[in-house]
Amino acid sequence: MPGQGKQPDSWRVRLAAGMKAWRFGCVLGAFLLAVTGIGWRLVDLHVVDHDFLRHQGDVRTIRVETIDAHRGVVSDRHGEPLAISTPVQTLWANPSETDPTDPALKSLARVLGMSESSLRERLQQYSGREFIYLRRKVQPAIAREALALGIGGIYARQEYRRYYPAGEVTAHVVGFTNIDEYGQEGIELAYNQWLTGEPGQKRVLKDNRGRVIKDLMLIRDARPGKDLTLSIDLRLQYLAYRELKAVVSAHKARGGTLVMLDVDSGEVLAMVNQGSYNPNDRSQLSPEHLRNKAITDLFEPGSTIKPLTIAAALESGEYTVNSSIDTSPGYRRFGRFTIRDHRNYGLMDLTQIIVKSSNVGVSKIATDLGGERLRNLYARLGLGQATGIGFPGEAVGVLPAHPKWRPVEEATLSYGYGMSVNALQLAQAYMVIANGGIRYPLSLMRQDQRPQGQRVLSEKVTGAVRNMLKLAVSKGTGKRAQPGLYAAGGKTGTVHLVGARGYEDNQYKAIFAGMAPIDDPKIVTVIAVDAPQSGEYYGGEVAAPVFARVMGDALRLLNVKPELEVGQAASARPVAGGRG
Repeated sequence: MPGQGKQPDSWRVRLAAGMKAWRFGCVLGAFLLAVTGIGWRLVDLHVVDHDFLRHQGDVRTIRVETIDAHRGVVSDRHGEPLAISTPVQTLWANPSETDPTDPALKSLARVLGMSESSLRERLQQYSGREFIYLRRKVQPAIAREALALGIGGIYARQEYRRYYPAGEVTAHVVGFTNIDEYGQEGIELAYNQWLTGEPGQKRVLKDNRGRVIKDLMLIRDARPGKDLTLSIDLRLQYLAYRELKAVVSAHKARGGTLVMLDVDSGEVLAMVNQGSYNPNDRSQLSPEHLRNKAITDLFEPGSTIKPLTIAAALESGEYTVNSSIDTSPGYRRFGRFTIRDHRNYGLMDLTQIIVKSSNVGVSKIATDLGGERLRNLYARLGLGQATGIGFPGEAVGVLPAHPKWRPVEEATLSYGYGMSVNALQLAQAYMVIANGGIRYPLSLMRQDQRPQGQRVLSEKVTGAVRNMLKLAVSKGTGKRAQPGLYAAGGKTGTVHLVGARGYEDNQYKAIFAGMAPIDDPKIVTVIAVDAPQSGEYYGGEVAAPVFARVMGDALRLLNVKPELEVGQAASARPVAGGRG
């Protein structure tokens, strides 16, 4: 029957249409469910969990970084920088992000100046860490070249590096810092807290590789360290260093020291030592060269103390400039100990005792005055006690105080044996003679006003001693100390060096202490040269010529008017001579 053949087809059509509608409903339902889920998730993320998720995002991308503080500048009295901090870059790595097999590491090792194998080994060794230093405080150009290699996990940050423009010339005064800019020696150590700044903090946004995208907020600005202005005059420091280095080299000496003081303020204008070191390159640094020997090393002052003994005699009122001392027969015996002069000078006044540097003459005066009088004057001049300069490692020396003085102890004290001083203390004592009897506190800081001093000797006594020192240079053991167009005064000294087993027979320290211009002194200078090996070892032969060159040039630099005409200066400068 025709009608019966069409039924199945109609049923199939209706079934297909139903299936199609069902599938459409499923897809639509799934779509609506997905949209609902996404909508709910969006609401959850933006409303319910917004604060939590924001915090988690910040934890992963926002960091607080330290802002390094600029260390204070150290400068000389005229503002010339002696120690400054310059911005540099520190390269570091996150080993967990760096592939130790990356071929580019070979180029990075070359840029950093290290072996490729050690670089790869370090990255593998610390693969579980997120931070290791690769190279600290390099020039920005090196950092840029390293970062340009595009190696994952390699980063840079800004730091500061200490630089010393005068190098070894001011090394013993200024000192140096370690890599973290913490003072290790000298002024850098003594004033570390003053010079050190306070680091700041800032909040930054970083990407997933740890690179800073932008600065978000300054939390606390870095506070730079305070600056320091030293009393050192860099011109005089260079001059002193040059001359001291030359004499140590010429005489094949073990070392040397030179100190220069301003007579009217107690400021240290120059302080140098040999050997020295370069604080900008400490790869060859020797520990023995670190000491500022002008302050830390002690020595017996020898004949440079004789003017102080004469000052004690004049102050006592029992002696005048014209008082006579019989030094015959040219020696004195104290049991097994004998004091000698170069020859028998016979009857001498106080001036001749200084000019000829008579041990017998000053020892007889000391016997008459007594050891306690000498000691008291030496102490008033600053010997045997700290100078108060505030420099680390200062040695105060030995100034004996005996309950009962033996004659030999009084005698040796009068010409500088049986006691010890540093070069700065000796310069301070001569400063008092130079300025008319005022002891000023010594300072390595520039003084804007003259400090309060203490009178320890009368102008009459110091004036008389200066006249003696003038003759000691023009006619006595210090002839080679005459500084050109200026008249000077001073005293030579030659002492045996002390070794592990006592006095060394053939090793000497050559010393000269003096002032100029002698009629109105501006500068006091002390020079000490250790163990000259050239055959000359007397203070008048080795140290006095250094004084002449340094003082002549220094006074010209300070615009001090010359006292002598050119012809007078030429006739005053000796060709040879001078011991002490």
